[in-house]
Amino acid sequence: MGLLLHCLLLLAVCALPAGGLDFQPGSKALGQPVFVRRSVEKRAAQIAKRSLPSWLGAPHHHRIRRRSVDQGDSCKKHEGYQSKLKDNTHSYTLNDLSGSVSLAWVGDGTGVILALTTFQVPFFLLRFGQSKLYRSEDYGKTFEDVTNLINDTFISAEFGIAIGPENSGKVILTAEISGGDGYRIFVSRDFGKTFTHLNLPFSPMMQISYNPENSEVLAVLSMSNELWLSEDFGRNWKKIPDTVCLFKWGRKNTIFFTSSQNGSCIERGMLQLKRTTDLGKTIKTVASKIFSFGLGGRFLFASVMTGKGTMRVIHVSVDQGENWNMAQLPPVGHEQFYSILAANDDMVFMHVDEPGDTGFGTIYVSDDRGTVYSKSLERHLYTTTGGDTDFTNVTSLRGVFITSVLAEADKSVQSVVSFDQGGEWVPLRKPANTKCDATAKDPDKCSLHIHAAYSIAMKLEVPMPPLTEPNAVGLIMAHAGSVGDAISVIKSDVYVSDDGGYTWIKALNGPHHYAMLDSGGLLVAVEDNGKPINKIKFSTDEGQCWSIYEFTNEPITFTGLASEPGARSMNVSIWGYKDSLITQNWVSFTIDFRELLTRDCNDDDYVQWLAHSDDISDPTDGCMLGYKETFLRLRKDSVCWNGRDYTVNTQPTPCACTLDDFLCDFGYSRKENSSECVEQPDLQGKVLEFCLHGKEEQLQTNGYRKIPGDKCEGGQMPQRKEIDLSKRCVSDLVSPEFQTGGHSSKSVAIVLAVVVVMLMSIAAGVVFVRKYVCGGRFLVHRYSVLQQHVEDNAADGMDEPLDTNHAPNGKIEFHDDSDEDLLE
Repeated sequence: MGLLLHCLLLLAVCALPAGGLDFQPGSKALGQPVFVRRSVEKRAAQIAKRSLPSWLGAPHHHRIRRRSVDQGDSCKKHEGYQSKLKDNTHSYTLNDLSGSVSLAWVGDGTGVILALTTFQVPFFLLRFGQSKLYRSEDYGKTFEDVTNLINDTFISAEFGIAIGPENSGKVILTAEISGGDGYRIFVSRDFGKTFTHLNLPFSPMMQISYNPENSEVLAVLSMSNELWLSEDFGRNWKKIPDTVCLFKWGRKNTIFFTSSQNGSCIERGMLQLKRTTDLGKTIKTVASKIFSFGLGGRFLFASVMTGKGTMRVIHVSVDQGENWNMAQLPPVGHEQFYSILAANDDMVFMHVDEPGDTGFGTIYVSDDRGTVYSKSLERHLYTTTGGDTDFTNVTSLRGVFITSVLAEADKSVQSVVSFDQGGEWVPLRKPANTKCDATAKDPDKCSLHIHAAYSIAMKLEVPMPPLTEPNAVGLIMAHAGSVGDAISVIKSDVYVSDDGGYTWIKALNGPHHYAMLDSGGLLVAVEDNGKPINKIKFSTDEGQCWSIYEFTNEPITFTGLASEPGARSMNVSIWGYKDSLITQNWVSFTIDFRELLTRDCNDDDYVQWLAHSDDISDPTDGCMLGYKETFLRLRKDSVCWNGRDYTVNTQPTPCACTLDDFLCDFGYSRKENSSECVEQPDLQGKVLEFCLHGKEEQLQTNGYRKIPGDKCEGGQMPQRKEIDLSKRCVSDLVSPEFQTGGHSSKSVAIVLAVVVVMLMSIAAGVVFVRKYVCGGRFLVHRYSVLQQHVEDNAADGMDEPLDTNHAPNGKIEFHDDSDEDLLE
């Protein structure tokens, strides 16, 4: 009974790309940040917006209205919902006592769900367990016990259910054969209707991975660090003849992997990075001295040992490892790390950890080559102990990110938001229907602070991180820790934003599990107060009005809220178990809200909405990253069904370029409340040089470079150009055999001439090389505010495993932390 009381509902919703951090194993314990218990002396407002947004003081009549009736009228349209929902509530009880349930949606819009239950008991060095497999074709309203399809074999929960990409209908279950006789897989091509079992010639270390672009092709690491590949969906396998420590899928059939020459993956920093484009037929070594590597958008990253103690640096390639550039970022030492927070084909967000056990670092944003970086946010909260960061991509509106900073005065956690892809960060605006709490130094001036991954890791009453969906434009649901000067330990409440984080309302008291249905047209929530529950709350006006539905007379111990990924379904399942003296069986209640929304939405139900806008009388209002976007969005008072085929309609309009469309260039920075980029004092009058494409180049600039992905046209266009100095750069990323190329018949004469020149100018040359050659310390340190005197003080380094798979369709994606490899 005790085991069941602590069971969790594991929702295997979709095969999201893995990612994460470059953490150094065995880092010291962190002096933990505190959730503020007293007034904060320095607010997150210190990260000031260059020019305050109009929403801080604009008259409300300028806002584009999406409500045609008074607030509360949409609640009246829910009248009669009790009987409608009662007729469309379906319960199902699983007849086993398993300690965990894993759910997986097979395909998009198919209604097929697989539920795998597992019960496992350790006995000395052996494990005894039981698995059952259930299948539903109606979004969980009914299930069929199909355990016979897997021959009653025990499926380990650590491998779970591997669902094929897109709507391939493929499923893989991995099982350990009883008696310790190896492993086998059960594979399905028909959405789990039938399974075929195939024995594996190895013992897998992890869940089998699909090629994202060809579900017939599989890859997996074995327990003996062998990389095994299959081109026929697991029927036949071949192994790569290397000791493989980590692998990642590139685009098409490309696989990148690190290998060890001595057969051990323990000595990170001495690994080789290899690439195969034909599934192992040919293999090319593209880099050496690798600590970790990762993929992000079109960028390939490598974390490389510098040969100077434990220092590591980042190198970047945009041609799959054929050529490398050194990223202009500070190096890291053995107690630091890099982390790719986000990446697409245009740019990269990179976190660089501070030396020591600070629990914070600096976010840098890259140019479109992933090489030159600008400082975006200092004191970014990112713990070294567990890899917890609150960095959140608001997928419902482009360019919006929310994260947390660590206050310098008292280590309190404070939330900040960027509306321009990291160009500037500001506090979240105080919700209109709330008052400043006790954490606020000034009762009339405070901001909203969001709970995210860090709060969850600290075991606070925060059931879920912030939730956004790409097809629910502008909509964010999140738990807030306070409306004050910093996050507090008081009970969290649910807040909702309908405009991408500019404004917020308090939606629900106390912590809740929540989900978005029908592309944001329907929100659902279940209270999480530690007590059995029998009610669900729902809203059809983006969280302003909520109705409560009692789905059962007998409360259940709640374990999870499940809905199909993509926020297009109208079904939601509430999972838990009924507590009794004899049995504690799993039970689910699936509610179909389709009958609640009695009609399809028509043109009159939508209104034009200009994103990033407040004052529509301003011709530049709504310009973000060089263009405006006007969306057709559902009116708040329209109670209708968007439908599964609903698509986000947008009308982009380019804007004239202004200084806000440009980042400060190499060696320049902005002062608070200013759009002007000024040269950093310690660099005035000095030549700025950096390494690019294997050559050292001199940069001539007036201080600006266009934000990657910015689409502005005309207007104010600062100029910049790079001049080739024709000086070879020496990168210690690659070993000598990768640096050499063909030699012409004149190479001997050239070498002699170079030697003569060097001998004649040795005094000046030594000084120049020590100061500027790319093989030395990175020039970024000379302009970095964090480490202005790195060259003189033997800069501390930073880096660890990085993980960032390329984002489909160019979307920025985020990745889970990984102690194995940060670069992804």
